[in-house]
Amino acid sequence: MADRVVAKIAARAAREAVGPVPGGRPPFASVTVREGAARVRVGLELGYPSDIGAQCQAVRHRVAERVGALAGMTVPEVSVLVERLHSAHTRGTADRRIR
Repeated sequence: MADRVVAKIAARAAREAVGPVPGGRPPFASVTVREGAARVRVGLELGYPSDIGAQCQAVRHRVAERVGALAGMTVPEVSVLVERLHSAHTRGTADRRIR
């Protein structure tokens, strides 16, 4: 199975784990597949305040589970990169310009 197909499965699984983040981009994933094992790196944005550690653990678990079930691969490693936190207080101000 192609790396990009497994990456799409992983990104979708990460989105399922954290749900939509208002003002945030959807999760993305990159994958390296070797000998039936997929190493996954997921980048995402999260809402704040929240339990970031628990959300990252949920993403790791869901990605490993879905890639294993749908692609038939073992997933020895899922790295989660939190790129940005979005708070309810600052939502919508990131795109505005200050004069």
